[in-house]
Amino acid sequence: MTVRLCVLSNAGGTGKTTVSVHLAYALSTLGISVALIDLDPQGSLTLFCGLPEPADVEQSTAVIFRESFSGNWPLVSCWSDYTDRVQVCQGGLMLTQTTQEIALHPRGAYLLADALEDYPLSQDVIIFDCPATLGPLPLVAVASATHVLIPVQPQPKSIQGSAKLLEWIYLTARKLRLRPVPTILGFLPNQYDRKQATQRQLLESLPAKLAQMDLRCYSPIRHSAEFVNASAVGLPLQIYRPLHPAIEDFQAIALEIQALVTPSLEDLV
Repeated sequence: MTVRLCVLSNAGGTGKTTVSVHLAYALSTLGISVALIDLDPQGSLTLFCGLPEPADVEQSTAVIFRESFSGNWPLVSCWSDYTDRVQVCQGGLMLTQTTQEIALHPRGAYLLADALEDYPLSQDVIIFDCPATLGPLPLVAVASATHVLIPVQPQPKSIQGSAKLLEWIYLTARKLRLRPVPTILGFLPNQYDRKQATQRQLLESLPAKLAQMDLRCYSPIRHSAEFVNASAVGLPLQIYRPLHPAIEDFQAIALEIQALVTPSLEDLV
């Protein structure tokens, strides 16, 4: 199956783009092809993937939401010296006007889902990198997604905000009558510093709280300044520092997504 993964948070600084980029590369090493769709007007994927800014609307995600879109997805390859399995649809400031157009369109919430149905992408996994809002762009991502992943900082404010995000997801799915409702893969603690007592305490209590809602808490992505250094040169950490221990933190979730794409014979029986 094709997995459409919405990486979603209603707080800035949770590392959505970092997670999207490193998960995409981790999947590529498992033989999975990935399309990264940037739905953020800040266009962080362009920087993190080492790409030049899109020259016009036709080269950005914004073109997908136009009435004239005819299936020519503006995908560009990245890290081509290391993989041929990752492509990016770049966002940026051009999406600012798109937000208004989505809000006014009679099928606004479904425009991305319509485009993917009418003009399917060939990649095994499509990752939507969303802005830190609960506006029109995250709305179209949820309406298009098969699965949702929620990065969260191990900080009280971020945890509390994620509770509101869950409520928004469930209300949105009911309002839009999504069938099926996107599966929430779980919460992914990010930028975890085990030297900080507050973070350790939150991380100790979070899995049990999520389990009460039948939600998973993944093992955390550790904090490292090397993530920032890697993004500054447009590379994932796997390429920039291939022996860095934080690379292992992405493997469990990458393997789980691989299993969704290519289920085993036992899963099919």
